[in-house]
Amino acid sequence: MKEAVQLSGPAPSGPDLQELISRVARGDQDAFGRVYDLVSGPVLGLIRSVLRDPAQSEEVAQEVLVEVWRTAARFQPARGSGMTWVLTLAHRRAVDRVRSAQAASDREQRAALLDRTPAYDEVSEQVEARLEREQVRRCLRTLTELQRQSVTLAYYRGLAYREVAELLSVPLGTVKTRMRDGLIRLRDCLGVGT
Repeated sequence: MKEAVQLSGPAPSGPDLQELISRVARGDQDAFGRVYDLVSGPVLGLIRSVLRDPAQSEEVAQEVLVEVWRTAARFQPARGSGMTWVLTLAHRRAVDRVRSAQAASDREQRAALLDRTPAYDEVSEQVEARLEREQVRRCLRTLTELQRQSVTLAYYRGLAYREVAELLSVPLGTVKTRMRDGLIRLRDCLGVGT
C-alpha cells in the first residue's frame, strides 16, 4: 500500500485559512498576519508568472493582500476554498495590470502617430500653395516670350528693370512696357482684383 506524500511540510496547527479569513473580516489583525504568511508565497508566484517583472509582481502582490484585508467579508466558503479566492483576486489583479500596461502602450503609439501626421491646416495649406503655383505657371504660359522672361527675371530672380533690360538686350522702356502688360494679363488670368 502506498503512503500519501505531502509536499508542503507538516500541516499547520490551528484554524484553517477559511476561518482565518472570516476573522480578518471581523478586523482581527493577528489573523491577517497568519493569512499573509499562508498566501503571500503562492500569490507572488502566481502574479510573477503573469507579469514576469519582479518589481511589478511585488507591487501587485501587495495590492492583492491589501484587498484581502479590505474585502475579507466578501469571501464565501460555499463558493470555494480560501486559497482559491485569494489566488483568483491575485490573478485578476495581475491580468488588469497587463491590460493597463498594454492600453498605455497603445495610447503612446497612437499619440506618436498623431505627432507624425501633419495637421489638417498644414496639408490644406500645402495643397492650396501647390494649386496656386500651378495656376501661376499656367497663366505665365499665356504671356509672350518677352513678357514671360521679363516677369520671371524681375520677380523670381529679383532683378531690377535695368538689369532685365541688359540681360535680354532690350531697351529699358520696352522691358517696362512688356512687364506692365504681362502683369496685367497675369492679374486677369489669376482673377485678382485691382
